[in-house]
Amino acid sequence: MTRTLNQPLGGNTMPRFGGPNTMMRLPMADSAAGLDACFLGIPMDIGTSNRSGTRLGPRQIRDESRMIRPYNMATGAAPFEALQVADIGDVPINTFDLKKSVDIITTHYDEVLSHGVIPLTLGGDHTLTWPILRAIRKRHGPVALIHVDAHSDTNEDMFGETVAHGCPFRRAWEDGCLINDKVFQIGLRGSGYSREEFDWGRRQGWTCIQAEECWHKSLTPLMQEIRAKIGDAPVYLSYDIDSLDPAFAPGTGTVEVGGLTTMQGLEIIRGCAGLNLVGGDLVEVSPPYDPAGNTAVIAANFLFEMLCALPGVPRGR
Repeated sequence: MTRTLNQPLGGNTMPRFGGPNTMMRLPMADSAAGLDACFLGIPMDIGTSNRSGTRLGPRQIRDESRMIRPYNMATGAAPFEALQVADIGDVPINTFDLKKSVDIITTHYDEVLSHGVIPLTLGGDHTLTWPILRAIRKRHGPVALIHVDAHSDTNEDMFGETVAHGCPFRRAWEDGCLINDKVFQIGLRGSGYSREEFDWGRRQGWTCIQAEECWHKSLTPLMQEIRAKIGDAPVYLSYDIDSLDPAFAPGTGTVEVGGLTTMQGLEIIRGCAGLNLVGGDLVEVSPPYDPAGNTAVIAANFLFEMLCALPGVPRGR
């Protein structure tokens, strides 16, 4: 029997400023059962170290996603022709306890992943990627990682705490979540306390690509190299919006000058098509620092591009 696939609510059916506040105005689902891919939010900023506000990120990303149409005119990708997709709401974190929230997130994703779905997460501060990767490992084993960020997020601790948005990939490494020779960090930059901040990952066998290596060039060739190195391994894509230069995305908590452009961000995400993507997230959108909403607009479009890059999505060009 042919199944009826969910479609985003069109702008000619309901004005863009009306309708449900879901990702792309998709139907809301109570669980991931029966879905191929899903959007879900983690409204959290209790792991941040500088400017707070990412707890408001998922809500504004959803709001700004209302302009996105179902076909990708650049790549020909048509995700809603092949995948059953819905918005399954937010993870009910404990906003007064970061460590409890980490366990809540892992338990929540255990249930989501039990349905064989590919989750795309709206953040929320970057602490959340570690508990997601713990659940991903249970389902898929260790995964390759494409991590786009201004910061390596491999701190041993922050203020003596091992759970924070500067530590998720150190914790994921400790938990055996990553395939070390298939980890790629793109866009690292800014000042630090020592070279250790970028070199720790390199010592584990990770490929750490600083922003200066990306200036004034297309990143399409880089993504060709990364696809070849990853092969058919399961891959998780974690995209921190502060990877972009603050000229594009000021609405984040820890801005660094000299970042990627939105075009390079698109090249990275579109360059993931053909990989065995098993999940992705877009994190660190902090609406209070961008009243115009442009940061959330970019985030919403990048999440749509992630959906377009998933396995099984037809691409017409």
